[in-house]
Amino acid sequence: MGNGFDWRLRASRTLRIVDGFVIVWAMYGAYVIRFGVEPGLVVSGQEAHYAWLSGALSLIWWSMLGAWHSRQSHVLGAGAEEYKRVAAASLWLFGLLAIVSYVLRIDTARGYVGIALPCGLAGLLAARWLVRQHLNVDRQKGASMSKLMLIGGRSAVEHLTSTLSRARHAGYLPVAAYLPGHADSQHSSSEAGLPILGYESTTKAILEAIEVCGADAVAVSAGVQLHPQTLRHLGWELASRNIGLIMAPALTDIAGPRIHTQQVAGLPLIHVTTPSLEGGQRVAKRLFDVLISGLLIILLLPIMGLIAVMIRVGGSGPILFRQERVGIGGEHFSMLKFRSMVVNAEDRLAELAAQNEGSGLLFKMKDDPRVTPLGRVLRKFSLDELPQLFNVVAGTMSLVGPRPPLPREVEAYENDVRRRLLVKPGLTGLWQVSGRSNLSWQDSVRLDLYYVENWSLAGDIIIMLKTFRAVFKSTGAY
Repeated sequence: MGNGFDWRLRASRTLRIVDGFVIVWAMYGAYVIRFGVEPGLVVSGQEAHYAWLSGALSLIWWSMLGAWHSRQSHVLGAGAEEYKRVAAASLWLFGLLAIVSYVLRIDTARGYVGIALPCGLAGLLAARWLVRQHLNVDRQKGASMSKLMLIGGRSAVEHLTSTLSRARHAGYLPVAAYLPGHADSQHSSSEAGLPILGYESTTKAILEAIEVCGADAVAVSAGVQLHPQTLRHLGWELASRNIGLIMAPALTDIAGPRIHTQQVAGLPLIHVTTPSLEGGQRVAKRLFDVLISGLLIILLLPIMGLIAVMIRVGGSGPILFRQERVGIGGEHFSMLKFRSMVVNAEDRLAELAAQNEGSGLLFKMKDDPRVTPLGRVLRKFSLDELPQLFNVVAGTMSLVGPRPPLPREVEAYENDVRRRLLVKPGLTGLWQVSGRSNLSWQDSVRLDLYYVENWSLAGDIIIMLKTFRAVFKSTGAY
């Protein structure tokens, strides 16, 4: 248990130092830019007051980051919560400064505040990102992780184990399982390979199992056969031992904004809102698509013109490749791409079917003989997909969404997969930033359904930003 707490203390100490350095840099950088530096570092008058104000605000800002729990271990390494807390603490500080200045009629230099806040916030977020990258490298090696004992039904424990194993950046390492009330099918280990440490439905037995595996936290999942009073006592005992308690309900692929808790007679009820893309949300997404795609077309028009000339010079055949795809509601549309294959590529598909390296309904070949030399370069950096910006402007596609499927794929869809057709297909999406052609069919479907269930404009912006990194890395592009 000690090692788990060591990394938490080390990470918290690192963040306190990093936060302090960035805040001092921002506050005194703003001071120097606004007032300059006198010879001999002598300050007086108004400059002296702002020197003291810089010191006070630096200390308050640093303390507020702690008060907003931005350095807690469970928000480090994954998700946006850490960044939200850093931003909230920073904005609250400068909001309070503005209110105090107005109420007391203090004429605070706007240039000073206008430099300190954005520079400091940007510096803090960038520093947190760098610390996160270092932490994630450690976690991929199995270090800086909380050791987790899973409590629940056998299938729920195995599902949670596989999920956490795929998301090592979250910082949870399953080390053992405890299956209360499931002694009828005793095995020494689960299918996921975790040792099963017991089946008794008592607090004492569970605590003994925790001691054996040295867990830092306990995750209670679905199928757990524990009386509510036993679970309550277990929570008290874990709190006294400084061991975390995590409730992992059987809700998969549901994002945070759709989950809300409500206290009813001491019971924390979880409400899951219905996903929707109607009214104002649909208008906002369409406006975002038109503005950003229009801007990208203007900026990338010279590059698209150059690609068109290179395709024309490279041989006969059309510059653009048009392919029938299925859009929102099952409507068919013509998707545009720069031609990256030989002219008769579609006619040769049948003869290459036996060499298919894709999974499920997808046809993929790393060394597809139909792809031209120029086409390989275009595909590597996704440049062949630039004409789809015109599809976005026309309204048949969105900038972000599920992968646009072929009609033959849709014909073979199972009922749950058809939920992909509830939104417009995207030029990019979770599939694009998560491996592209390296993804299995199941993973591709899972990511698309997750997007449909949890759409948000902020999520679209994040995916767009991640797309640039995915394109430059060229992972899974062929």
